[in-house]
Amino acid sequence: MRVLKFGGSSLASVERFLEVAGIVKQQLSAEPVGLVLSAPQGVTNLLVELTDLAFLGTDYLPLLQQWQQRLETLQSEAKDKLLAADNEALTLVREQQFAQLSAQLQGVALLQYCPDHIKARILGLGEQFSVALMTGLLKKLQIDTIALDSVACVKSQGDYLNAVADIPASEAALGAAIAKQQAQVYVMAGFVSSNSNGELCLLGRNGSDYSAAIVAASIRASVCEIWTDVDGVYSADPRQVKQAQLIDHLSYDEAMELSYFGAKVLHPKTIGPLARYQIPCYIKNTLNPSAPGTCIDANNNGDSLVKGISSLEHLALITVSGPGLKGVVGMASRVFATMAREQVSVSLITQSSSEFSISFCVAQLDLNVAKKALETEFELELQGKLLRPLAIQSDMAIVSLVGDGMRQHRGVAAKFFASLSQARVNIVAIAQDSSERSISAVVEQKSCRNAVKVCHENFFSHVPSIDVFLVGCGVVGSELLAQFERQQQFLQQRNVRLTVYGIANSKALLQDAQGINLASWQQRMDGQKQQFSLEALSQFVQDNHLTNPVLIDCTSAEAVAMQYADFLAAGFHVVTPNKKANTASLDYYRQLRLVAQQHRRRFLYETTVGAGLPVIDFLQGLLNAGDELMAFEGILSGSLSYMFGELEQGVALSEVTAKAKAMGFTEPDPRDDLSGMDVARKLLILARESGLQLDLSDVTVESVLPNDFAPGASVADFMAQLPELNSWFADKVAAAKSEGKVLRYIGEIANGQCKVSVKALDLNHPLAKVKDGENALAIHTRYYQPIPFVLRGYGAGAAVTAAGVFGDVMRTLGWQQEM
Repeated sequence: MRVLKFGGSSLASVERFLEVAGIVKQQLSAEPVGLVLSAPQGVTNLLVELTDLAFLGTDYLPLLQQWQQRLETLQSEAKDKLLAADNEALTLVREQQFAQLSAQLQGVALLQYCPDHIKARILGLGEQFSVALMTGLLKKLQIDTIALDSVACVKSQGDYLNAVADIPASEAALGAAIAKQQAQVYVMAGFVSSNSNGELCLLGRNGSDYSAAIVAASIRASVCEIWTDVDGVYSADPRQVKQAQLIDHLSYDEAMELSYFGAKVLHPKTIGPLARYQIPCYIKNTLNPSAPGTCIDANNNGDSLVKGISSLEHLALITVSGPGLKGVVGMASRVFATMAREQVSVSLITQSSSEFSISFCVAQLDLNVAKKALETEFELELQGKLLRPLAIQSDMAIVSLVGDGMRQHRGVAAKFFASLSQARVNIVAIAQDSSERSISAVVEQKSCRNAVKVCHENFFSHVPSIDVFLVGCGVVGSELLAQFERQQQFLQQRNVRLTVYGIANSKALLQDAQGINLASWQQRMDGQKQQFSLEALSQFVQDNHLTNPVLIDCTSAEAVAMQYADFLAAGFHVVTPNKKANTASLDYYRQLRLVAQQHRRRFLYETTVGAGLPVIDFLQGLLNAGDELMAFEGILSGSLSYMFGELEQGVALSEVTAKAKAMGFTEPDPRDDLSGMDVARKLLILARESGLQLDLSDVTVESVLPNDFAPGASVADFMAQLPELNSWFADKVAAAKSEGKVLRYIGEIANGQCKVSVKALDLNHPLAKVKDGENALAIHTRYYQPIPFVLRGYGAGAAVTAAGVFGDVMRTLGWQQEM
């Protein structure tokens, strides 16, 4: 015989009932079927709520009418699918249930007390309706069907609400019932059973899976199939991890570990009876019956390092500690005997090697009972200071890796803990059994989902994520978004998922939990009312459980730059071409690096000096190798490189400035370039990277223009007045030319001093040939001496700068975060 169990989601409507009947009919050709059913979807929840309302003395009649209407609607929709006699029988079942429920609720309300045996009778009503309805539908399909009374046939031990199977007694009762009545299909209610006194007992909430396992074990079924609304068991909860993968095979041990630690598809007690009698189990999807599902059996092929990642939430961690534990026999047994007496389930146990403390997890709902019981049990030890006061950490969760293959592979634990670190999750406690089949970590509840997500990325999908928030969508920012859009396919081919979740300008912030469509972001910016802020971005990251958020600052705003430390502390990587942060005070410069290190985030700013040229990376590499910067000279401004090249050809100063501004080479206010402060900031960044303790005021700056030219003028007025300097600057160009030289704007570091100035260079000087927007840097170090290392390339333009920022963004990938 085959045993098939269908859950509430598979019985949500008459249409679903008929689909189940069709699946059963298809399987009859081989052998008879034992059909175990849950209550129709939502019915048991209504019964729970009705019981609670009656217990509290609250008006429950409207909800009772809702429960009655739910069953009447199901019967009404099924009327044409039932024989007249079966429809009448269903009506009788429904009326009897209503009478019984009304009487019991009235008694609970009057007494404001609901003993467990009454609660069990109330909560078990829904499954009995499912049996009556399904039996009628199968008979209408001319299938020989008999309904068996689960209360009589399924035997259990223990309390009324969470009983444990009695397999020998169930085997005898079921065998006798089946032998008495031969049929093609035996329909039974899940969730309900009876004890040795014949009293109705429940098998624990959502216990229909367990019922099916008991039935399968009792009749030695050929297979047990658990039909639900998903294709099988997944490597993680697909509602939390979109990339969760279907597991095609699990051993019994793996399945028990996953179900115990929170896998929603399986009831934790289901696997035990099946494993005992080596009955294979399949998890199948009622909505997709052709899917192969997940097979659970005794085979242990160890084909995967880790089979799944599960989590058990809403826990509390209790720690019993003190000198009274060390070397004292029986203390641990007293702790757990106390929990057993109070019927408090312990999820995880860990003990220090010094025997100084024992920590264990219990359900958050059981915390008060557990705490009170322990304080009573150890009252004398607590008073005598042999034990410290109980340490309790609430709102905890357990994240577990499960897989038989873990035993044959080294480094699993290291990768697990590295993943938790990457997710910025603090590990409170660790446990691993001697079989090495699972390893668990206790973490804060609020961090649980992030922990599961990153672990799944590293063990299964191998597709690390980059979660982008861009502030500043001007020339460079817009080009960067365009590059992100163009490179999506390229990144996907290399297993990288880059998603832009937020875009901000000076007026508004656009955020989208599904990721922003980069082909239409400009239109969506209009009408956005939210403003850019750390609080807004942090809340979004928290709400959407993003694990690798990256702030990209493409503004030149000092206000944004001065928030970098806060963003790093909040868990964001920071990538920027904005030079303001690295040229602020030395204290802030040091703070940024310290905060980034403390919070394991990356602060990346390659484009602040050479745009797309790898200046910072090269210099840091030399210094890491023990080299030392001796001197530096270079052309650090692509815009001034272009302008001085044009000036050399006789183009007027005002004309070339307007042209460079129109081409996007200069800042919106060209005076930011012509003042020399942009070059001074770049030079200061290089100086600080090399170890010089300098501030911006220590850099000697010679402006391209006279210091007293157009003070306080607007950009438009400045551009209008600029022709006044055409002849003045043309004379300087001519004077240099008469000496066989050319003018270039140079940054220099020598003898611990920084200087930027207009210099006349001989034509054979390496920097004399640098123009047309190029940057060139000559780096003199102890290793590169006397011939310097020279970097040369374009340093102006949105595309080059955006490409450099893109490169930095890619360095925030999880596997690079330890660098």
